[in-house]
Amino acid sequence: MAHTTQDKKKLLTRIRRIKGQIEALEKAVAEEQDCSSVLQLIAACRGAISGLMAEVVEGHIRFHVVDPDRNPTSGQAQATQELIGVLKTYLK
Repeated sequence: MAHTTQDKKKLLTRIRRIKGQIEALEKAVAEEQDCSSVLQLIAACRGAISGLMAEVVEGHIRFHVVDPDRNPTSGQAQATQELIGVLKTYLK
């Protein structure tokens, strides 16, 4: 079973929250709100998308790259944690 299937409810909740943020952005542009409000909404959307991406990539690494059925060595586990940390930092 894929990790996205296991985390389906949590991922869909995040996606729906992002959808709400996008709708707020659309409304702000349609209502000609000031550019600082629009920029703030864009930054919030970008952050939310990056957070979702980080979560899905982390799950992919944990479930498909480092096979959880085989106990990874401590070196593999440490390398996995380092990779996930770098990706989370990059996606901020």
